[in-house]
Amino acid sequence: MSEPKNLFHQTRQHIKTGNLSFLKKQVAEWQRLTKLIQPLLPQPEVWQVVCYQYGILTITGENQAMISQLGYLQKQYISQLSQLEEFKDLQKLQIRLRDKTKQIQTSYKPVQSLDPATQEMLQHAASFVNDAKLSQALLRLASNKK
Repeated sequence: MSEPKNLFHQTRQHIKTGNLSFLKKQVAEWQRLTKLIQPLLPQPEVWQVVCYQYGILTITGENQAMISQLGYLQKQYISQLSQLEEFKDLQKLQIRLRDKTKQIQTSYKPVQSLDPATQEMLQHAASFVNDAKLSQALLRLASNKK
């Protein structure tokens, strides 16, 4: 009997090609499995697959009430999901709370110009530096040009 294919286990191929290719493959597989489970689980939650190994499907959601509902009805959802070929060996669901996606707002702060004394000191320092690139960087800093 052949061993089941484990898409989340690193192989010799990944050791040769690097961890980035392995990570890309994992993420692509998680996204594919997420699309499969999404319509079958309680709505309107946005579920995400984070792991599927050894018959244990780990998913996340943002709504604690939906997570609780899925936990209570786990057996029904396991029987429903295990009818899909990808989840034929599904034995258990692990459901975790995911932090809500936050929009990160970055504020742009304009660079303040240096006072003349500081500019003069930087220009003076640039004339003493032997490294041409460092000297140019100090001169650019003194003139506030990027």
